[in-house]
Amino acid sequence: MQRLTILGSTGSIGASTLDVVARNSGQFEVVALTARSRADLLCEQCLRFRPRYAVLADAAAAGLLQQELAAAGSATEVLSGTAALEQVASLPEVTTVMAAIVGIAGLRASLAAARGGKRVLLANKEALVTAGGVFMSAVREHGAELLPIDSEHNAIFQSLPQGGRDGMAACGVRRILLTASGGPFRTTPLAQLAGVTPEQAVAHPNWSMGRKISVDSATMMNKGLEVIEARWLFDADPGMIEVVIHPQSVVHSLVEYQDGSVLAQLGNPDMRTPIAHALAYPQRIASGADFLELAAVGTLQFEPVDTGRFPCLRLAYEALRAGPSAVIALNAANEVAVEEFLQRRIGFLDIPRVIETVLARVPHRRITGLEEVEAVDAEARIAATRASVVPQKARALS
Repeated sequence: MQRLTILGSTGSIGASTLDVVARNSGQFEVVALTARSRADLLCEQCLRFRPRYAVLADAAAAGLLQQELAAAGSATEVLSGTAALEQVASLPEVTTVMAAIVGIAGLRASLAAARGGKRVLLANKEALVTAGGVFMSAVREHGAELLPIDSEHNAIFQSLPQGGRDGMAACGVRRILLTASGGPFRTTPLAQLAGVTPEQAVAHPNWSMGRKISVDSATMMNKGLEVIEARWLFDADPGMIEVVIHPQSVVHSLVEYQDGSVLAQLGNPDMRTPIAHALAYPQRIASGADFLELAAVGTLQFEPVDTGRFPCLRLAYEALRAGPSAVIALNAANEVAVEEFLQRRIGFLDIPRVIETVLARVPHRRITGLEEVEAVDAEARIAATRASVVPQKARALS
């Protein structure tokens, strides 16, 4: 029996995790569920899965949820704040933590799970993007088990002997190929990208995801972050990690070996597949995803990435080569720029412009712990907010 804490249970990954859990009753017990603000959905989840704890960001909202649950006869205890997230991620009775909080907001709780020696199912890529060295040290020092949830990294994990724990050289790997759908603007004329709306950017052709990650897919920053994540997950040199566009999203990633063999993991685009794989590893359980019919797919298409169309991918590689502080700045600037775009304060093409501006302004520094990570992140966010004001003023004058 695995005992679960799900960090970010009301998001798409969290909801899919609970769906897999429900399909495999008797194998999992939900100990804690957390959400940032969606108290109504969290209440429904608590009444169905009966966790010992629930966590909301806001104390007042947590108090109201506690009253609602008590009135419904629920024994779930409602907590609030960042410290509560770390608490439920490291509870002694918890064996497995689904780390699915979006953005750097999930870093401390994910790190608490690693320091607690848990099996960490990592969907919060920012934990590795912003604090890869710190996070992987915690995994090693505390005997945690790290399993990737991103479909691409889960595919690589499945295509490597023992998940690549012996290292790329020992496995005979030549390169890792991360697949990318190309998002909604793969073939859009470049002249039209300046007028892209948030609604168009979040309309992913294959995957159902949250708004932030959908925009990241449209800019291909998600793939840049995944390159950085793969560097830490698999201890791979950046030069070994390549990106290829695969519009069908059926081949989730590939590993090429020195002997010329290429191993890949295929499946329909459904996040329940990697979630089920990681929840039950090394066994296999039902995920609820449709089975893949290759004859129905017909053709599998692959294309090189045009970094002129997708400059965010180029910026991610540049930041990775520049060092940890540049990567932290890249992630922070992207989070700010995407939110500004979703709020219609900047245009779609301003997202890479803001990021590049921040990378040029934030100085490089040595990263040895979480405090340095958070300091660089805060500095980069201020710089990104300032850089976002320029196109706002330009729009006001036009």
